[in-house]
Amino acid sequence: MENFRKVRTSEEESPLPFPNLPPDVVEMKVKEGSKIRNLMNFAMAQMELKGSRQIVFSGCGRAVTKTITCVEIMKRKLGGLHQVTKVRYKTLLEVWENQDPPPGGPAQNLTVHKNVPSICILLSRDPLDPNQTGYQPPEPWHGLGTQLGDTGEDASGSSTKGLKRPPPPPREELLTKKMQVRGPDSPRGSGTTDRQPECHH
Repeated sequence: MENFRKVRTSEEESPLPFPNLPPDVVEMKVKEGSKIRNLMNFAMAQMELKGSRQIVFSGCGRAVTKTITCVEIMKRKLGGLHQVTKVRYKTLLEVWENQDPPPGGPAQNLTVHKNVPSICILLSRDPLDPNQTGYQPPEPWHGLGTQLGDTGEDASGSSTKGLKRPPPPPREELLTKKMQVRGPDSPRGSGTTDRQPECHH
């Protein structure tokens, strides 16, 4: 194969694996070289500005990870989305051309069929059948979407900044912890639970 160069790759067309989809459903075909920022700008415009109720993200091969990343960002931004995930295999057709054909002979092409893993994820504002394979109910939404809308991702394509840290504990929990770390000689039961303990020292 050292004399062959890949000149074309095509993906077999196959219907989306979800029943009862509206004919105008938006399908985001994620490619290996796709920019997450561009994908998300378009997808969010469809869901927020155009009022789409459902959207499908699909990708195969090396684009599977990027497809999942896009879905997770959208779920955090919008909240309350029902999800169905389908994993399957797709056939890629690769055409390789011989760079060193025999003298006087035609250029030789080689067609290779490759089966690669593929993922399709349906996100829906409307409830979906919870009994179908791959269904996930909406996650509890903590209002992180506003943070992500501001920070988003940087130009290098990294995503979900600001989502790694858990939210700080409530104030009551902090007070309880401070009470637990008081010295052994501190008086107990002095009725200081409603005030900051530092005020007494």
